[in-house]
Amino acid sequence: MVSIHWIDKRKDHWERFEHLVRLAGSGLSRLNHHELQELGLLYRQIASDLSVLLQDASSPQLAAYLNRLLTRGHNLIYMGQRPKADNLLTFYGRTYPRVFRETLPLTMVVIAIFLLAAAVGWAVTLHDSGFAHRLLGPQMMEDIDRRQMWTQSVVAVKPVAASSITTNNLTVAFTTFALGITAIGTIWMIFLNGLLIGVVGAATWRAGMALALWSFVVPHGVLELPAIFLAGAAGLDIARGLLFPGLLPRREALARAGGRASRLVLGTLPLLLIAGTIEGFFSPTEAPVAMKFTLGAVLFIALLAYLFGAGRTVETKGVPGP
Repeated sequence: MVSIHWIDKRKDHWERFEHLVRLAGSGLSRLNHHELQELGLLYRQIASDLSVLLQDASSPQLAAYLNRLLTRGHNLIYMGQRPKADNLLTFYGRTYPRVFRETLPLTMVVIAIFLLAAAVGWAVTLHDSGFAHRLLGPQMMEDIDRRQMWTQSVVAVKPVAASSITTNNLTVAFTTFALGITAIGTIWMIFLNGLLIGVVGAATWRAGMALALWSFVVPHGVLELPAIFLAGAAGLDIARGLLFPGLLPRREALARAGGRASRLVLGTLPLLLIAGTIEGFFSPTEAPVAMKFTLGAVLFIALLAYLFGAGRTVETKGVPGP
């Protein structure tokens, strides 16, 4: 558990960072050289603080506060000029798929970490039934033991649930990305999400609820999980620029990685919005299982076709994307 002394010691840094972000407003040009250096240092320190709080179940409000701070700092440091509306078509039609393909090896690393964690969670749960109780909590395990999906309450409040789900997904994605400045933070977030999937999968399989689980997960998960993977790849790109600058000065390497990673995570927003809507309005309903899996398959094929195919004509002509 995080101590009050630790919080009091870190609080001044958080408040100073918030002051600098507010002082900068919509652009870094309002800060002097010393303040810019201080902003970057505090950003890295707060990302590290957030990784500590995320492991402390007693500090959800502080973790949410730091997550909001990091999001504001990220938008200020990495996003640069805000995209104009008339550039969105070009960004999503050409730039984003190209950035995805450039960072594909990092995405594959993230997927490997996720699958490894899922396998660990599955194996440990089958070996030790108490592990699922400790990780998922008694309420969820009681639902599983009764062979009852814990998602039924979503159906009664669809709009509220969809909004809450989308907000949570955005928080997870941006936290996973922001923690890239610490390297280990992004890896931990991906591992934790994979572990949870493995534990839930094993617990429901043992209870004879595997079909109910996956028919719920697949319709929105084919978009939600890739979005989280891409956010993780963006975080690793930040870490790579910081730790392995190559022949470039570290600052320049980090700036380049930050720009590329920011575009990568920005492109996940539509995926998370669509996934949140599906999860709130369709996934928990009594729609036929075949319909749910069909929708998942169609969305996943469309996503792969977009990411691997869009903008190829421009590349083959030798014209770089914007």
